[in-house]
Amino acid sequence: MESLPPPSISVPPLAPKPEPTWGQKLKKNLGPVGVGLFVLLKFAAKLKFLLPFLKTGGTMILSIGAYAMMWGWQFAVGFVLLIFIHECGHLLAARQQGLKVGAPVFIPFMGALIALKEAPRNAWIEAVVGLGGPLLGTVGALGCELMYFTTGNLMFRALAYTGFFLNLFNLAPTGFLDGGRIVTALSPWLWIVGFVILVGMIISHFNFLLLLILVMSLPRLFSLFRRKTAEEQRYFEVTPAQRLTMGALYFGLIALLVLGMKFTLIPPETLR
Repeated sequence: MESLPPPSISVPPLAPKPEPTWGQKLKKNLGPVGVGLFVLLKFAAKLKFLLPFLKTGGTMILSIGAYAMMWGWQFAVGFVLLIFIHECGHLLAARQQGLKVGAPVFIPFMGALIALKEAPRNAWIEAVVGLGGPLLGTVGALGCELMYFTTGNLMFRALAYTGFFLNLFNLAPTGFLDGGRIVTALSPWLWIVGFVILVGMIISHFNFLLLLILVMSLPRLFSLFRRKTAEEQRYFEVTPAQRLTMGALYFGLIALLVLGMKFTLIPPETLR
């Protein structure tokens, strides 16, 4: 039996694969890029949440490095922490009064600041926020003095004296210093007293930072001598009880800081 040849099957030629369009090529190539951008945006969202901490921590490290070149890293760390405690006092007082504030930002050789995202509604709130910094800062300086008595390390006593002095200086009733904000609830005319004190300090011990503070305080000083609107006049309205309370806290804190400075100058051997 003869075998038959296999039937021939005709296979039609394959159609050429169509070239991808420009849009398809772009979509294919940008696919990985899109995934990368998505991951990057998610990371950026988290980074935005961490930004206040990075801003405060980064400027703190920068300030520590700057001060360490002058006083050594240990004192520099303590000094920056004292400033941080002071700024936390402002931050807590502002939030207690319902104000939105930014994270503290440190500026080497100028201290630190917190940005109020909304202005105080009246002089009382401004004074409370201004008092919060020196009040908590004084507690920080007292803590350094206690550390000195616990450890006997004179560096803590030096930090205590520095803390008392800086908080006392901030209570000068001048412009944007804490004291200038506090006396807003007592009498804005006390800004003139602060101006005279600052001029005297510049004449006796010239310092560029003091001059800068003086210049930046001038707008508020000049505002005393111009006509105020009804809204501006209402801003300075405080009750007698509020004025008495703020006056007692302000002048009492000044007295406490002066005593603290004097106490830290007492020779250690006389305290034992």
